[in-house]
Amino acid sequence: MSAFHGDGRSLFSRLFGGSAEPSRRRVIGAAGVGAAGVALGSMAMAPQRASAALPRWWVERDDVPHARTWMSWPSRTSIWGGRRLAGVQEDIALIARTVALHEPVVMCAPDADTAATARSRCGPAVTVLDSIPTDDLWMRDTAPVFRRDGRGGLDAIGLGFNGWGKKQTHSRDAEVARRIADEGRLPFSRTEFVGEGGAIETDGDGTVMATESSLVNKNRNPGMSRAEIEDAVLHAYGADRMIWVPGIKGKDITDDHIDVTSRFVRPGVVMVQVPPEDRDDAWARDAREQFAILSRATDARGRRLKVIRVDGPDTVRSKDSQFVDSYLNFHVVNGAVITARFGDAVKDAAANRALAEAFPGRTVVQLDVDRLMAGGGGIHCSTMHEPLP
Repeated sequence: MSAFHGDGRSLFSRLFGGSAEPSRRRVIGAAGVGAAGVALGSMAMAPQRASAALPRWWVERDDVPHARTWMSWPSRTSIWGGRRLAGVQEDIALIARTVALHEPVVMCAPDADTAATARSRCGPAVTVLDSIPTDDLWMRDTAPVFRRDGRGGLDAIGLGFNGWGKKQTHSRDAEVARRIADEGRLPFSRTEFVGEGGAIETDGDGTVMATESSLVNKNRNPGMSRAEIEDAVLHAYGADRMIWVPGIKGKDITDDHIDVTSRFVRPGVVMVQVPPEDRDDAWARDAREQFAILSRATDARGRRLKVIRVDGPDTVRSKDSQFVDSYLNFHVVNGAVITARFGDAVKDAAANRALAEAFPGRTVVQLDVDRLMAGGGGIHCSTMHEPLP
């Protein structure tokens, strides 16, 4: 039975209404087990090739109004180690409490004991439940991707999560997408390709982008060509055009997710984080290549992409070689954008301004979550938004 704070109503009723060179994420634990009201925003239009007679499902962009954010409580020393785990838990609790100021947060925990710990750390504004057990915290990759059909319908798709190419044991996380869909009584299906939510960015208007290194990879999609994977992604996301960037295989657990470096702001506009000029490691070269490719690209509507450059920090507090110094691994919530800061006052402030200009009407909140980002991911990686139905 699920453990959560409540007023005697069922979990479904409470949550859903109605009645009852440096690397960025090392392969850690590879042998282990593996509030506020909704602020209305602009809605993405359905891709134009959807038929009026047969509505087509599509994935909206991140800034549509949200019903809630899904998160997962980290608890395994086999993945994080004892000393690191406590700090990561503090960062996840901070993110959850911050998001809960703007929209409901549902935190999944592996069992009743860890749910009790999560509840005490996150506070009463965060709903914690143990009916959806998890292995790790990376909800962007394990939760379902939500779609709508333009007629009020909402469904959920699972991307066939396989532990980032079988790099980490994932028996519980592989079932998270289906369990979340079941919790919300949403239709659920699995895609014809294997991937993760952080691997694919969508503008909600017919265009998606991804790294080849993550999806066109035999550890996820053996025997499938790039064209076949592209067709499967476009079908699943209800999109018409896919923009590929090469990415980097084998240097982090994700094989280079695009949501660390390049993000859609709205149709026709992307942000790309570029490293300081004196950096020439593999990740720096990758970021510059993404900037160049996207600067030349056109989207599904024939628009030449406008690319907003965001400069990465010159210095960070962390000395961990796995550290992700990404401002762009942000999470858009109702009325705000939640991102990281790294102690570089000039670059932190510039990133804040860039995000405020990119998302007018939203408050930019910067958090110190160094312990989380030393684990190879960030705020976007640890959250999944569910749009309003």
